[in-house]
Amino acid sequence: MAENLKNREEILQKLGIEKLNSMQEAALEAISSQTEIILLSPTGTGKTLAFLLPLIEQLVPGFPGVQALILAPSRELAIQIGQVVRSMGSGFKANVVYGGRPMAKDKIELNQLPALLIGTPGRIADHLRRNSFQPATVRTLVLDEFDKSLEIGFEGEMGEICLALPHVRKKILTSATHEVQIPAFAGLKSPQTLDFLADSKPQLTLKIIASPEKDKLRTLVKALCHLGNQPGIVFCNFKESIDRVSEYLDQQGIAHGCFYGGMEQKDRERSLVKFRNGTHQLILATDLAARGLDVPEIKFILHYHLPLREAEFTHRNGRTARMHSDGTAFILLGPDEVLPDFIQSQQPETEQLSPAPPPAKPAWKTLLISGGRKDKISKGDIAGLFLKQGKLAPDQLGMIELHLDFAFVAVSASKIREMIRLLDQQKLKTKKIRIREI
Repeated sequence: MAENLKNREEILQKLGIEKLNSMQEAALEAISSQTEIILLSPTGTGKTLAFLLPLIEQLVPGFPGVQALILAPSRELAIQIGQVVRSMGSGFKANVVYGGRPMAKDKIELNQLPALLIGTPGRIADHLRRNSFQPATVRTLVLDEFDKSLEIGFEGEMGEICLALPHVRKKILTSATHEVQIPAFAGLKSPQTLDFLADSKPQLTLKIIASPEKDKLRTLVKALCHLGNQPGIVFCNFKESIDRVSEYLDQQGIAHGCFYGGMEQKDRERSLVKFRNGTHQLILATDLAARGLDVPEIKFILHYHLPLREAEFTHRNGRTARMHSDGTAFILLGPDEVLPDFIQSQQPETEQLSPAPPPAKPAWKTLLISGGRKDKISKGDIAGLFLKQGKLAPDQLGMIELHLDFAFVAVSASKIREMIRLLDQQKLKTKKIRIREI
């Protein structure tokens, strides 16, 4: 126990966390002592760390095989969980697998089996069929945001995976909503439920922006000018709508990113990276971005289209009122649109738009570096390259995101061309790197 406490303190120090919140403390105690746990907590409250911390404490060093399996509904959430594991610096190998990633790449990484395997249900089921790892070694199963996995059609694969694990001793299910039934294939007998959905609920302000025209594009631009330079998400119901809105915002000179299911995986990842590091303050998204994504503190949500169900409305709004931070959700309402009862009952205010100039151009641009962890490159190495050889001032170097074989670096927009000129084809550790803007 004393060793666990010491390791726990070291991990929190690495993550820059002074103390766990009440939900994380309760989850830590329950997962450490119980075999079946259902954790219900809002998006943005730290559920990932809540289950990872006790899970990692129970891993056995030197054990030959996958000890813990985590299923996530989206590639982005799986990647995010993997990043948290690496940031914890536990010493245990972890791999992330998901659809859209070359199977050959998975195969190489799984030649040396990880203690912790994270992935989407479809890709994990595929690996079980290929005998990429032995399911008999798995002792802990986590179904993260399990209701979302069911909603998007992974029920068959999840059932297949659960049935294939004969020696699971601990099952952890997480969700951000009450409105879900526990699937029979999970095989839960007497789970302990930790329900934090009503605790410390941040204040969400709901406001209506009335569009005098059926085509709401011009009102959207006026609204974004009115809201100014603050991070936000504009939700649309269809990817075709996002394409149309994006084209119009480009014409108006308003920088933004896009995020929806039809995009190539690498483009979705890069859109989120640029949102996190400030290259974009605004992102256009479908409900794919309503939960489970690692994004910065968001000041507003704007519903360009009203969602079809109350659950989607709640999850969208949950992107702004997170942890203990208040947020605002705007509804862009056309002249023929009627608010559904679940919104009318919340008595939204009306927002009057003030004339304002377009949001300022972003202060940051993003560079892609062709080297990563597998090349023994660290964030410190990259910072040193840009500060010393690139001669950047510290306040001109932004967020660095390090991946297995590449990295993203935010730099001052005014220095982007100079960085490419000075640093492209330079050596970082033993690797000659390529640098380009994305």
